[in-house]
Amino acid sequence: MAMEIGEDEWKVCCGSSEFAKQMSTSGPLTSQEAIYTARDIWFNQVNVTDWLEAFSAHPQIGNTPSPSINSDFARRSVSEQSTAFATTSASALQELAEWNVLYKKKFGFIFIICASGRTHAEMLHALKERYENRPIVELEIAAMEQMKITELRMAKLFSDKAKVISETDSSSSPVSTKPQAAGVEVHLEVWSGTTGPSFVHGGGGVWSSVGTSATDRDGRSGPLMDLVDALNPGTYRISFDTAKYSPGCFFPYVSIVFQVTESQKWEHFHVPLLLAPFSFSTYRGS
Repeated sequence: MAMEIGEDEWKVCCGSSEFAKQMSTSGPLTSQEAIYTARDIWFNQVNVTDWLEAFSAHPQIGNTPSPSINSDFARRSVSEQSTAFATTSASALQELAEWNVLYKKKFGFIFIICASGRTHAEMLHALKERYENRPIVELEIAAMEQMKITELRMAKLFSDKAKVISETDSSSSPVSTKPQAAGVEVHLEVWSGTTGPSFVHGGGGVWSSVGTSATDRDGRSGPLMDLVDALNPGTYRISFDTAKYSPGCFFPYVSIVFQVTESQKWEHFHVPLLLAPFSFSTYRGS
């Protein structure tokens, strides 16, 4: 479904005024069209000044935002970092703060990294590693990381809007009270065998079922596995029988493969699916 999205909403996704302006004038977009359009605008149409504006809208990794920063944008940044820094020690935060200073002094902008799914240690390691880059190389890497962040926020934006539209449609229609997202079968599997690209083609292993459920009236799946203190690290696949949601859809069945690392086994994983007639998108939610 194509959606009309305002400039302010696009700016929360990216932080660049020019990017937000161009996205808002691109007309109604589906989630997939929005990704292609955003990448084109970000990498081909806006300039370095616009990149730097987006970078400056973020609080530094590990810091709380200052009052002068775009509040909606900054709050989203802090939320995305919350898991990584929930149990970080004061000494570790101090080390990160010191490297933040060194990084900004060398490159002239703050360290940008897509924090979703990353631990504090992983981000600090990346900061130290990228500190060795030449400025032109690091600028391009930071721009790519910013695009990753933007795409995650865009997926969340479309998901939220689709839910609002669905709720509005169902509440205003006297003909049908059954929500469209109800009754979709969802399957969770884990891979046993070779990891890496080869597992898709067999790779000497098999997919083993972990659990099956179906979406409720709100489009949420029931439990797909027993409650555990820690999730076993590995490669997982969550599949949706989307033909039951949208008969005739171009994607009658959608499978999403994701990986849980040793450092992530204590974390919560929320994998939503936003489906349109000719596209779908997903992201790791909180």
